[in-house]
Amino acid sequence: MGALFGYYAAAEDEDAVRAVVRADGHPMGTGYDSFVVKGVDPVVELLPAEVLVTGRTADAIEADPRHGNLVGMVGAGEVVTLSLTEFFRDSLAHFDRKQLGEVARGWSASSVFTTPPDLSGLTGFLEDLAALAERAFGRDHRLYCWISVQ
Repeated sequence: MGALFGYYAAAEDEDAVRAVVRADGHPMGTGYDSFVVKGVDPVVELLPAEVLVTGRTADAIEADPRHGNLVGMVGAGEVVTLSLTEFFRDSLAHFDRKQLGEVARGWSASSVFTTPPDLSGLTGFLEDLAALAERAFGRDHRLYCWISVQ
């Protein structure tokens, strides 16, 4: 059993729910600025990267009401969508892309991964998330992540 994580931008929480609660038969995230990955949980695994990018403490991030806030759910939790913080979005949107490799290196050394992660994969993920954050910031959208357990 594995999980898929869809990181995406939406105008606000109600719009974010429409990305996953689909009455039109389209796959989750269709029509939204998004990308899908395996194995990067937005609450636990992404926390060290958010600390490194924003300079905020883990406690401050975890106290932010937008950090991992449950926005919507399909069925009995087959799919959930969570919010990411605006501070992370803004910081990523303006972060020097040349420094993302260093962030990935620090993130990979954290204790959140059970097996050593692929450094180039983490860097690529951060590049994708930073590009998404920049586009979301420009449209005044928020960042979200849907999680689907397969």
